[in-house]
Amino acid sequence: MVKRVLVTVLLLPLLAQAQGQGPSPAEQAKIDQQNAALKAMLQTATKFSLTAAALPIQKPATPDWEVGMVSWVAAAPDGTTYILQRGDKADPVIALDRSGKILRSWGKGMYTMPHAIRVDPQGNVWTTDAAASNVYKFKNDGTLLMKIEIGGRPANCSNNFCSTTDVAFARDGHLFISDGYRNARILEYSADGKKLNEWGAAGTGPGQFRLPHSIQIDERNIIYVADRENGRVQRFDRSGKFLGEWTQYGKTFGLALDGDALWLSTIPRGPNSAPGWMIKINRDSGKLLGYVDSQGNHGMAVMKNGDLLLGPGPDQVPQRYSK
Repeated sequence: MVKRVLVTVLLLPLLAQAQGQGPSPAEQAKIDQQNAALKAMLQTATKFSLTAAALPIQKPATPDWEVGMVSWVAAAPDGTTYILQRGDKADPVIALDRSGKILRSWGKGMYTMPHAIRVDPQGNVWTTDAAASNVYKFKNDGTLLMKIEIGGRPANCSNNFCSTTDVAFARDGHLFISDGYRNARILEYSADGKKLNEWGAAGTGPGQFRLPHSIQIDERNIIYVADRENGRVQRFDRSGKFLGEWTQYGKTFGLALDGDALWLSTIPRGPNSAPGWMIKINRDSGKLLGYVDSQGNHGMAVMKNGDLLLGPGPDQVPQRYSK
């Protein structure tokens, strides 16, 4: 029952920001044009020869142990895969080796709505909670190193989606956090968890958001934000100055930097349940470099060997795409 409710919640439209209303006829016409243009673009684009397979997870002997919906996936440089799952019959954070053996797990009782998981350059594991407005930092063995209480959480947290979505790491250790559900903002924190800056507002203009759902920052301090419900990826400097946007790649849920490229976990603008793609673009020009078909798009990651990870995946089965 819990699993079914969580799937329903993931696939709900953004009711809080849309205030129960769909797009106007003019907005819908623009969305339809964008979707048609994206599908036409992909017809002539490079389709990468990657084979999708279920991410192996070796079930332990624990009675009734079960993974729920995998919200996000992360890849560590040592080859470890981390998943963040929402079921109540297993720990939220699970570390796997390539064969699917569970190396360790943790986090039970710490989350209301687990959302994103990332691994920083030092190998620490970070997670966000889309309801409790908390960001956690762990050692890779699960030891809690820091808890950041973002604050500003609305009193009415509809469907447990009302706060933080993702976290990114600058080269100097500063953190950039997207607070996307109900709060259309980006926050900067020092490495020791002190708030330094905040920018963004609700809307459709430059530097405004309708659900900043994923965030990345590169070595040049360029910040990339998946402005999900506006159907675009925006770029900023680290002070929040708007640098540009890409509006041609649909409704983007997840971002992952990969050298000079940026991967997008995206779908056509419309229902969250639609099949989509993982699209690779040039991080400077936004030029389309190639794609793979995908389904169940939300969080994604790129492994050191070039494999792609996707959660929750089709029918809630997280995927690994390999050559």
